[in-house]
Amino acid sequence: VIIGAGPVGLFSVFELGILGLNAHVIDNLDKIGGQCIELYPDKPIYDIPGIPNCTGEDLIKNLIEQAKPFKPEFHLNQRVNELKKNNKLWQVITSDNKTFETPNIIIAGGVGSFEPRKVDVKNVEKFEGKGFYYSVKDKSKFKDQIVAVFGGGDSALDWTLELSNIAKKVYLVHRRDDFKGAPHTLNKIKEIAKSGKVEIKTFYQLKGINGDNKLENIEIQKNNDAMEVLKIDSVIAFFGLKMELGPIANWGLNLEEKCILVNTKNFQTNEEGIFAIGDICTYPGKLKLILSGFHEGALAARECFARARPNENFVFQYTTSSTQIHKRLGIK
Repeated sequence: VIIGAGPVGLFSVFELGILGLNAHVIDNLDKIGGQCIELYPDKPIYDIPGIPNCTGEDLIKNLIEQAKPFKPEFHLNQRVNELKKNNKLWQVITSDNKTFETPNIIIAGGVGSFEPRKVDVKNVEKFEGKGFYYSVKDKSKFKDQIVAVFGGGDSALDWTLELSNIAKKVYLVHRRDDFKGAPHTLNKIKEIAKSGKVEIKTFYQLKGINGDNKLENIEIQKNNDAMEVLKIDSVIAFFGLKMELGPIANWGLNLEEKCILVNTKNFQTNEEGIFAIGDICTYPGKLKLILSGFHEGALAARECFARARPNENFVFQYTTSSTQIHKRLGIK
């Protein structure tokens, strides 16, 4: 099980795959890519060996393509809440109550999990998960509903566009009139808005949430104007993300300044079978670079093989000449 679907987690899928090991990848975000996609999808990266420059989005696309032959299973929009030792295996329990049993866990969680910035409005806790959401796990629940999407980034724009296909109506509400999301997505939304299926409301902020047993309406305000009430079935708030160590702090791992201490032989933690690579780990001389994480993942994968298959001898092979690796990669 790999915790974290950023570049280092994705490359670990490849390194495990060429050794004949399969991977389940769990991430708290609703998309693959970690910080590369969430924080700098369009910014150039100049220090990936052999690639003079590429964007975060390009790097992730290539890593996904590289890992494809090994058919990793991705479990997005959920985080790992608990780890339990069961003899020589670990039980990995997620926020969706999924349980995985594995001899090896690779934590590639960047600097922790991305957590949504919560709304500071009275009564919001009453409706969280029951009409008020910070992410979309099952879009079908919004079918034929009147939905208010708050935010101005890619997540807000993407879901406004997506839900306009199934919702009765979508309000896109933003506190400014400039959107940080992709311009082509915003242009599509503006086209749909001409039909009345979407209504864009700029310079508005959420001020109130009302309802008895279910969400009934919200109060929004434009600048200092009078309050406006919208009859709403569901609200989805995309007010950005913050980084938190989260449940990792409770797993009994040795920490130093919110990073996990590892040995540099195989990047194992103080718990056998739990590895940490990428920005989440620390050791003397640690460099927080993507290329360092790739190296860490390669060494961790080899120890994972030894633990998963103790009766097999590990034989080092080069990808250029190994027929066994070529077969796993689907190369004829």
